[in-house]
Amino acid sequence: MLERSLVLLKPDCVERRLMGSIISRFENKGLNIVAMKMLRVTPDLAKQHYAEHVEKPFYPSLEEFITSAPIVAMAVEGLDVIRLIRDMLGATNGLTAAPGTIRGDYSSSRQMNLVHASDSPESAKRELELYFTADEICDHELRLTPSLRAADEE
Repeated sequence: MLERSLVLLKPDCVERRLMGSIISRFENKGLNIVAMKMLRVTPDLAKQHYAEHVEKPFYPSLEEFITSAPIVAMAVEGLDVIRLIRDMLGATNGLTAAPGTIRGDYSSSRQMNLVHASDSPESAKRELELYFTADEICDHELRLTPSLRAADEE
């Protein structure tokens, strides 16, 4: 099933200049980036995005981290993309993430783990609406799509 997910390249990814390397992994997999922008996460946006964590003891350091530098927000589309991207990222903690995953190859931290991705269709819908308006999404079928998947895999 064709899905969309929010992907955030977090401040550590931007600061370490890993954006292109990570974006290319999604593109090489055949995923379609239908929206992308660089922005600063405000404390208010952080509270909305991480609403389920606001009352937890670790939230202040999470907010401090996510607001510390610019991020890149992307809407990424593909077949089973929510599960696929999370598999590509690997375990949350870079120290335990498998080699070959993004976190396994580039991260050695639990919090500074380079990338956020939606964990469910419901989260993806809510998160995408936090970062993108409808007119910022560039719906399009790539000309190379027939080379990436069979026509009946929609």
